[in-house]
Amino acid sequence: MSELPSKGNALNETKEKDEYSANIISVISQIADDHLTVVRNISTGLAIAGIFMIARSIRLITKFGSASEIPARFIEKNVSLRGRVHRVTKSGLEVEHVPINVPLLSPLLRNRQSDALLDVRLAGVELTEEGWAWLRQQLKPTETVWFRLLRREAEALDCMVSVSRGPVFNTCVNEELLRLGLGKTAPLLGLHHQSRLYWRLHKRLLKAELRAEKKGKGLWREKGLWQRLSEAAHSNTAVRLFKRLFKRT
Repeated sequence: MSELPSKGNALNETKEKDEYSANIISVISQIADDHLTVVRNISTGLAIAGIFMIARSIRLITKFGSASEIPARFIEKNVSLRGRVHRVTKSGLEVEHVPINVPLLSPLLRNRQSDALLDVRLAGVELTEEGWAWLRQQLKPTETVWFRLLRREAEALDCMVSVSRGPVFNTCVNEELLRLGLGKTAPLLGLHHQSRLYWRLHKRLLKAELRAEKKGKGLWREKGLWQRLSEAAHSNTAVRLFKRLFKRT
């Protein structure tokens, strides 16, 4: 029969375990003391990284009131920002920037945020008068839009503007204007001609314009017989008038 461990043996085992635990703690403390500089450097590095992340987050939740306030890296990386349309101007849109909402940080910055509006221009499109009228009709005040930054010129921003039409579909305003024949393609300024983004956007805009041209929409609409005759008559009248003036001289 096996013997039960005596009381003295149990006490010795407990004492040995306590000594072993104490030795482990002592070794860890000694390592920390020997490498105190390393530990401090790691702590400092983590603190700096945390501050950097907070700074980046603050930039993301900051409300921009002018083009000059937007960081250069946002333009270089073609970041998309959210905003609300306030007015359609002669050159583009007046948009109120709506930053990302972060529960703890956003309320702290709200009192310091500007109420100024951004001057957003539609990139790659030269609008007709009908195009401007369409914009005023379609983009209602306070409607939410997304504008992708392509270029900054003084206080104006050249952007690709999108509007949400339902929970799934987004409509690119630049493309839609060309698709309806309410404008012509214009150079995409601010993007390198060899970049993938340039060619992708350029291809989409040209495709939209070609579609309008094939379907005879907007400015590509074929002129009626009466309009062509009127223009021809007006042209002939002008030619005869010039001939009379030259004869008198």
